[in-house]
Amino acid sequence: MQLSAYRFDRVEFAGSLGDLGTLIPLSIALVMVNGLSFTSIFMLVGLFYFASGLYYRLPIPVQPLKVVSAIAIAFPEKITLSVMSATGILFGIFLVFLAGTGLIDQLARLFTKPIVRGIQLGLGFILITKGVAFIHKQSLFVSSTGDFQFFHGLPVNLLVGLLAVVLVLFLISNRRFPAALVVVAAGICIGIPFGSFQGMKWDLGPTTIEFFRPHISDFATALFLLVIPQIPLTIGNAIIGTTDTAGTLFGNGVPIEKVSNRSFSLSMGIANIVAGLLGAMPMCHGAGGLAAHYRFGARTGGSNIMIGLLFILIAFAFGKIGVSLLSSIPNAVLGVLLLFAGLELALLVRDLKEKRELFIAFLIAGIGLATTNMSIAFVSGIIVSWLLKWRNIDI
Repeated sequence: MQLSAYRFDRVEFAGSLGDLGTLIPLSIALVMVNGLSFTSIFMLVGLFYFASGLYYRLPIPVQPLKVVSAIAIAFPEKITLSVMSATGILFGIFLVFLAGTGLIDQLARLFTKPIVRGIQLGLGFILITKGVAFIHKQSLFVSSTGDFQFFHGLPVNLLVGLLAVVLVLFLISNRRFPAALVVVAAGICIGIPFGSFQGMKWDLGPTTIEFFRPHISDFATALFLLVIPQIPLTIGNAIIGTTDTAGTLFGNGVPIEKVSNRSFSLSMGIANIVAGLLGAMPMCHGAGGLAAHYRFGARTGGSNIMIGLLFILIAFAFGKIGVSLLSSIPNAVLGVLLLFAGLELALLVRDLKEKRELFIAFLIAGIGLATTNMSIAFVSGIIVSWLLKWRNIDI
């Protein structure tokens, strides 16, 4: 075990906060809309972060399964706690099967470099647009019920966003005052006078953790509504895209020998089986999250260990008020984190040189941005790529 693989300083900690823009809004929504246990969610997020940092020795991200989360939040009457449990179990078994049989490496052959870069570019564009949308919101907080805060006629959230962008630009390479840490701390401080903690009951302790045994009908609902739509994005981004991004960002000087398609598929599979049994949020890795951690300073597994322990502490000590605590981070701060993570991810396309490769990458990115469905974008890119090769069409 190399000591250099684990660094515990403020820069690493700042980097560990870089992916909050994806994690916090979706997890809070799943708690408030779908009734998932706050403690179950953040305990397992923390454990997954901790284990990933310990094993990979890199700032490997932990994120919600985005397609699953979006559908669950949109249709809470159909996606019950038992269905969410079945989703984690089914998806986990599927990923373990891919890793155990080596099928994931066979599927990886479909994901040529232009296609992977297209997925990364498309996700980068989506993160940028989502970030701008968060900054543009009139409500200052994620859990706002309609009360908008203004300062001299301008939305406070927009002003916070502009301030955060300036701070990040000035501090993006500053190791003494890490950008993400300063921006998150400043955002929370600004939110306090505008009622971020108003009405909060400081009732400490965890929320209830249950053990789930889904019915066969729950597995059927989960398979067709949640699991199948999620598969292409997970294979393309959370497994293959993360492997590629790790090699691109950390290929020189930092050990990445444990990074592979099979290892990511296996680690996500195990994590999701456990999450399913406890009715928690299905989770994955992700190229965008890795770019976010890297952009804000994370370089070692130490960042994962720190954020993992923090989430575990929040889960058990502050589970009952956890939503209020995390909701005190302004929308604009989450948006700025998303914005710069998207820029980092999109810029990975710069190593493509041939026009045909760039055409495929931008086609996938454009379709992904237009539809916000990377599965459709991926399939379209595969078809067009085959057609160009089959007909030997020069771009």
